[in-house]
Amino acid sequence: MHYAYLDSPAGPILVAGEPDSLRCISFAKNGVVTQPDPGWTGSLQGAVGEAMRQLREYFAGLRKQFDLPLAPEGTAFQKSVWRQLQQIPYGITISYGQLAKRVGNPNAARAVGSANGRNPLPIVIPCHRVIAGGGKLGGFSGGLNVKQILLQIESPYLQLPL
Repeated sequence: MHYAYLDSPAGPILVAGEPDSLRCISFAKNGVVTQPDPGWTGSLQGAVGEAMRQLREYFAGLRKQFDLPLAPEGTAFQKSVWRQLQQIPYGITISYGQLAKRVGNPNAARAVGSANGRNPLPIVIPCHRVIAGGGKLGGFSGGLNVKQILLQIESPYLQLPL
């Protein structure tokens, strides 16, 4: 697997994938940068290089949707949730309950939240656009401060409680 680090307004991000597909985007946790797995190769070739370019455009406010070959690993249910996440437009938020309805099981808000939290490609598969009922941020794999940064990039006037 190839990887590279991107400096972003949300901190350093590890981007990894195969030459023909993106597999992982990971934020630093508690100030600790995610380390690549042993055997991964630092490289900007293929999907990783293209993801880096598109992520830079996103953070600069120049890109609202991604056009990347994705290969997230997960269960059939997780993948169904991730497909629905990709349908949420830039700058729009929905609740976990709304996402559960879109997946076809309105009673699965917790399961949807769990699948959301296991998304291996945040930003590109925009799990940050899902918030808790009542307008609170809910959770996010990169931390609530990162979620708030991403939402404010997409909607600078959006005011969200932590």
